[in-house]
Amino acid sequence: MTAKGRVLLVEDTPSILRLYHEFLVKLGAELIDAETGAAAQAALRETIPDVVLLDLELPDMNGIEILRAIRSRGLPCAVIVVTAHGSVKVAVEAMREGAYDFIIKPFAPDRLVVTVRNALERRRLETLAAANEIAKDGRFCGLIGASLPMRAVYNVIENTAKSRATVFITGESGTGKELCAQAIHQLSPRRDGPFVAVNCGAIPRELMESEMFGHVRGAFTGAVGSREGAVARAKGGTLFLDEICEMDLALQVKLLRVLQSGEFQKVGGSETERADIRILCATNRDPWAEVQAGRFREDLYYRLHVVPCAMPPLRERGDDVLLLARHFLRLYAEEEGKDFRDFDAAAAAALQSHAWPGNIRELQNALRNVVLFSDGPVVTREMLPRFDGGLPRTPAGVRLVSDLAEPPRPVKPLWLVEKEAMEAALALCGGNVPRAAALLEVNPSTIYRRKAAWDLETSASSA
Repeated sequence: MTAKGRVLLVEDTPSILRLYHEFLVKLGAELIDAETGAAAQAALRETIPDVVLLDLELPDMNGIEILRAIRSRGLPCAVIVVTAHGSVKVAVEAMREGAYDFIIKPFAPDRLVVTVRNALERRRLETLAAANEIAKDGRFCGLIGASLPMRAVYNVIENTAKSRATVFITGESGTGKELCAQAIHQLSPRRDGPFVAVNCGAIPRELMESEMFGHVRGAFTGAVGSREGAVARAKGGTLFLDEICEMDLALQVKLLRVLQSGEFQKVGGSETERADIRILCATNRDPWAEVQAGRFREDLYYRLHVVPCAMPPLRERGDDVLLLARHFLRLYAEEEGKDFRDFDAAAAAALQSHAWPGNIRELQNALRNVVLFSDGPVVTREMLPRFDGGLPRTPAGVRLVSDLAEPPRPVKPLWLVEKEAMEAALALCGGNVPRAAALLEVNPSTIYRRKAAWDLETSASSA
C-alpha cells in the first residue's frame, strides 16, 4: 500500500463527495473519485486502492456488482459499503460478498473517519504480515532475496499482478527489472498468454516503430512481407518495454494512443487493430528527470507511472548477496562440471563488503570467473576478483602478456579496441549478447547499438 493509503470514493452525488473529502482529509490518504459504476471499474483497472467507500445505489449499476468484481479479481481492497437503504438483508448480502464494514446514511462524520481509518490500518497490517510470509526461503517467482527491500518488491508484485494497472519498474542496471516484470506476468490472469519483451534502447530508432506495431508489405524498402509487431505478438498477455526512456518522442505519441484507445495500426497499413495487452515498463534512469529534460512526454509518464516499483541495488540488500552468490556458484559449477559448494569466511566477508556497482550482473561475472579458473569445493578469498575496480586476479598457471618476451604492440584506436573486445566476448559466449555484456560489464543495449553502427559502416563501404 502507499505510505498513507489510497481510498476510492464511489458516490454519484457531488455534494456528498465533497463532504467525504472534508471528513477524510485529516487521514492524509490519497482520495480518488468515481461518480458511476463504470468510472469505478475503470479506476480499479488503473490502480489498486487500499479502501473502497462504495455507494450501493449508483445510476448505472448496483454497487454489489462492483463488490463482486473486486472479489472475483482477488483485489486486496477493504470495501466499506454505504447506502441509504439499510436493511438486514442488504447488509448480509454485502458482508457475504466480502465487504469489510457497512454504513447507513445519514451517518456522523466521526463514524466515517473511524471506519476508514480502521480499514486502512487493517490493510497496513495485512501488508506487513504478507511481507513476513513472503520468501521465507529467499525465493519468489524466479527472484532471489529475503531482505526487507526485496520483500517490499514482492508485495508490489503480489498486489498488482491481478490488476491491469501499468507497473513502472525502476532501478540500476543489473538489479533484475525484467525478472520483476516476468513475476508480475506469472501471477496475473494473463499468465497463459505471451510475455513479450522489447528493449527500447537496443533497436535502432528507424526500426523501432515496425518492431512495436509491425508493418505491411511494401511499407518501406526491404519490407517484402507483412510482419506482426510486439503489440500483436503480446495479444492476451504482457508487453514489457525495457529502457522505456530511450524511446523516441515520435513513437511515444503512438504508444500513448495505444494506452488511451487500445488501438494501433501497422506501419504502412490503414486497418485499425485492437491491442489486448497489459503494459509493464522499466528504466535505469529517473523518469521524472527525463520528463523535465524534455526527453519523455509528461502525459505518457502519468499513463505509465501508475504503480511504481523500485528494484533495490545489491549493496542495499544485506545477506541477499550471499543467497545470490551461493545460487550462482552452484549453477555455474554444475554447468562447468566443477565441485564448488560454498564460500569460506573470508570470501563471504569480501562478497558482503563490496559495493557491487554492477549489481547482480557484476556478481554473476565474478563467480563465473571463479568457477572457470579455480577448483572447489570451497571458494577462498584468493579465488575472487579484486574488488577495488581493478581487473580480476590472474588465475594460477595463466601467464600475463607482460610476462612474455614480446615487443611492444602498436597503439590501436579506442573504437577498434572496443570492437575487438566485443567480438571476442561474443565469440566466447556463442553469440549470446546478454552473456557477453555481463562479461564486459556493460548494458546489452550498448553491444546492440555498436553492432548496428558497425554493420551500417560495413554496408556503406561495400556499396
